[in-house]
Amino acid sequence: MKNEKGLVLVFALLVLLSITVLGVSAVSSSLLQGKMASSIERKSVAFDAAEAAIAGVVFESEDESVLVDPSLLDPLSEARQLTELDLDNDTLTCFDNNRAERVITQNGLPFGQRHTASAKYSTHPPTNSWSRTAFIREQACRGSSNVIGGSNINCHVFIVKGCGQTEGSNYVVANSLTAAVFAPASN
Repeated sequence: MKNEKGLVLVFALLVLLSITVLGVSAVSSSLLQGKMASSIERKSVAFDAAEAAIAGVVFESEDESVLVDPSLLDPLSEARQLTELDLDNDTLTCFDNNRAERVITQNGLPFGQRHTASAKYSTHPPTNSWSRTAFIREQACRGSSNVIGGSNINCHVFIVKGCGQTEGSNYVVANSLTAAVFAPASN
């Protein structure tokens, strides 16, 4: 009978040990899943911020009150005045200081102004949103725009990189848009 009591004690300790291991494993797994979900949420918010930055360039480039004010330059006009981006030798990055920059904040995109003031795009989680715009080249228009090909109009090609970064993050999420705009030929 004494041997049986010792065996029951060993068996009870093994069961208790296995339950403890399962409990620790479950807690560890749940913590890891929480971190992964938080990371995915932060990346999603950063991507939304990058998309908003691209939309901000389009918005400002179509803002009539900016376009008629000679003291203001929209992002595409500003990029056109800077050096061309040579795609064979250069890339457009979120940290390229030689390009036209716009910032998107919680205040949205009011008409009649250049969006260059720095502030947070979101505070939950704290997120920054900005864009870089570069002029690539001037070329003859293609496709359905060939109708005006005989006139003094060309297509000016730009690349817009939207960037988003959540505070405390080691990475920046970016997306790009290539835009062709009808403009007078420069020659």
